[in-house]
Amino acid sequence: MGASSQTHQILDAAERSTGDDVQHSNASPGGHDGWMRRLLPDPADDVTVENAYRTPLRSHGAGPWVGLCMVASIDGSIAVAGTSAKLSSPTDTAVLAQLRRIADVIVVGAGTVRDEGYGAPHKQGQRIGVVTESGRLDFSTELFSSGAGFVITSETGAPTVPADVETLRVGDETIDLVAAIARLHRVVDGVDYVQVEGGASLNGALFEADLIDEINLTTSPATFGGQGPRLGMGASPHTHRFELAQLAIDDESFVYTRWLRRRN
Repeated sequence: MGASSQTHQILDAAERSTGDDVQHSNASPGGHDGWMRRLLPDPADDVTVENAYRTPLRSHGAGPWVGLCMVASIDGSIAVAGTSAKLSSPTDTAVLAQLRRIADVIVVGAGTVRDEGYGAPHKQGQRIGVVTESGRLDFSTELFSSGAGFVITSETGAPTVPADVETLRVGDETIDLVAAIARLHRVVDGVDYVQVEGGASLNGALFEADLIDEINLTTSPATFGGQGPRLGMGASPHTHRFELAQLAIDDESFVYTRWLRRRN
């Protein structure tokens, strides 16, 4: 569900719109522009994206709640020709925009930032943490020139980050993601909800570290084949159980699920 450069114009408009704009859209219930039919829980035929994704599923007593927001094809691809544009839809884009509205911090891999053309967020005070070991980023882009972007790396990583770009260094030779999430408050005050937006390697590392509390996944009604990245890649074998907290569908057969990490 990371926004491609092609869909950023749509996303910009969606992020600027209010909840009332979505709710009073001319689109018919159950389909385009933010309407969907919820099957679980509390079945309803005319649910708006704003209502379906009004809040995170839960929260922690201490530390931020971490949600992963992605779109994937039926056969598991999260990118086609390098971006998510061909996987997405107007309603999926509205889901991404709504989840960004409720997020305090967005965490995303450097490759996704480069491929998808990330800019400054529209939500005032929101920060975007870019995870990178190499530091191979264009620091002249709006993401960093606006002051919204910051770098998450290891003590020895990303040696060429400009002095005016805030950097969170965690881990000696490799990035310690557990410490990174725990120390986000050093960059942003009052971090309650963190939204992760890929890519696959970052997702895999977060899965392995058991840092994902909820997954907001849109399934695109198509297969694309190929060798493109899947939802999570590079993680060592593990089993982390999730339970289905919400299931909805739109009139284009896109399926919207919210998965809650089952912790005993």
